[in-house]
Amino acid sequence: MIVRGGTVVTARAVGQADIAIDGGHITDVGPNLTGNREEIDATGLHIFPGGVDSHVHFNEPGRTEWEDIAHGSAALAAGGYTSFIDMPLNNLPVTTTVDAFDLKLAAMQSSSLVDFGLWGGLVPGNLDQLGPLVQRGVMGFKAFMCPSGIDEFPGCDETTLREGMKRIAELGSILLVHAEDPARLTEPAGPSAREFIASRPSEAELSAVHDAIEWAREAGCPLHIVHVSSLPSAALIRAHRQNGVDVSGETCPHYLLYGAGDLERLGGLGKCAPPFRTKEELWPALMEDWLQIVVSDHSPSALELKQGHDFRKIWGGISGCQSTRQLLLADGRLELPLYAALTSTNVAKRFGLAAKGDIAPGFDADLWIVDLADQDVVRRDDLLYRNPFSVHEGQRVRGRTVKTLVRGREPGSGRFIRPGVRS
Repeated sequence: MIVRGGTVVTARAVGQADIAIDGGHITDVGPNLTGNREEIDATGLHIFPGGVDSHVHFNEPGRTEWEDIAHGSAALAAGGYTSFIDMPLNNLPVTTTVDAFDLKLAAMQSSSLVDFGLWGGLVPGNLDQLGPLVQRGVMGFKAFMCPSGIDEFPGCDETTLREGMKRIAELGSILLVHAEDPARLTEPAGPSAREFIASRPSEAELSAVHDAIEWAREAGCPLHIVHVSSLPSAALIRAHRQNGVDVSGETCPHYLLYGAGDLERLGGLGKCAPPFRTKEELWPALMEDWLQIVVSDHSPSALELKQGHDFRKIWGGISGCQSTRQLLLADGRLELPLYAALTSTNVAKRFGLAAKGDIAPGFDADLWIVDLADQDVVRRDDLLYRNPFSVHEGQRVRGRTVKTLVRGREPGSGRFIRPGVRS
């Protein structure tokens, strides 16, 4: 196959080129490629590396009434994503043992439309499972520094985290942490959105980020901070990276688009942890390389769990994986190469998806072919989630998906990805 005449966007450059594909891999990129092959006419369209979302909760096996692999992966493909890494919680059983991993892998292999990796979990009492899970092929491990909201996946105390970091470092893996200091979290004083936000202050995130980085540095453990919500936390990550610590961070569209003042208006659909802070402050952190990754943190539930007026009882999680790339494009602040890096290339490099995240010979032919002239809004009727609703409904989006290719083909049969070399 040749994808002909499109504007190719990589993390390095933007330019018109053809893309030759053979056996699921890119074999050549350049002008006026020849060959007797099937052709896709991409004239007037942009071609990005397929997106890599390293933070989704598809909840299968287990809570599939909230989301399942078939719906979640279809939503990703519709939004220009060709691979993802699924989190170890919200599904039942949680992915903290080899047996649970095997169940989840079988479900993924049966249902995922795009390529996938799996995170394992670090929780109190499962240190002996870390090595076997690495042998099974987990991308790394996720831990909470505070209660996760799921009883089956408890948060880690300092002792567990430090010992887990030592073992993960020895295994050549990576640890992801939800960074909120439980000592700085309180029960909300009342039912309002304002009181919920006050119960989870930005100082709790900053304190936990500081501790996690210090402990990981001492252990020599690669560390990734998930869903960073505040500029001071991003600045701390940057400072330690500049000093040689192996740490990275991500944020999500909802921390870029909404602030604390929006939560009352948005209601339960916007409840998440950490909560919204100041919507404008994190954009410079992306443009100046303080944070290297943008993901969805797609954490869906049934609609009734997001309704009501008491924020103490509403489920915390955002449904958004289908819209991430178009939401970022609609804002217009990110240059296209940086956009490709944040949503694909940097993710693949950081977590060792060796053949993903670039449009170059030797890489998988994972491509998002998109019409950037198209502008619209997020509509519930267009969402492919098991429960088709989102806090992003009504938000502007840019880019109509013309075609998503996974290893040169229409989405339909995702493959399991084992980690390669991490950067």
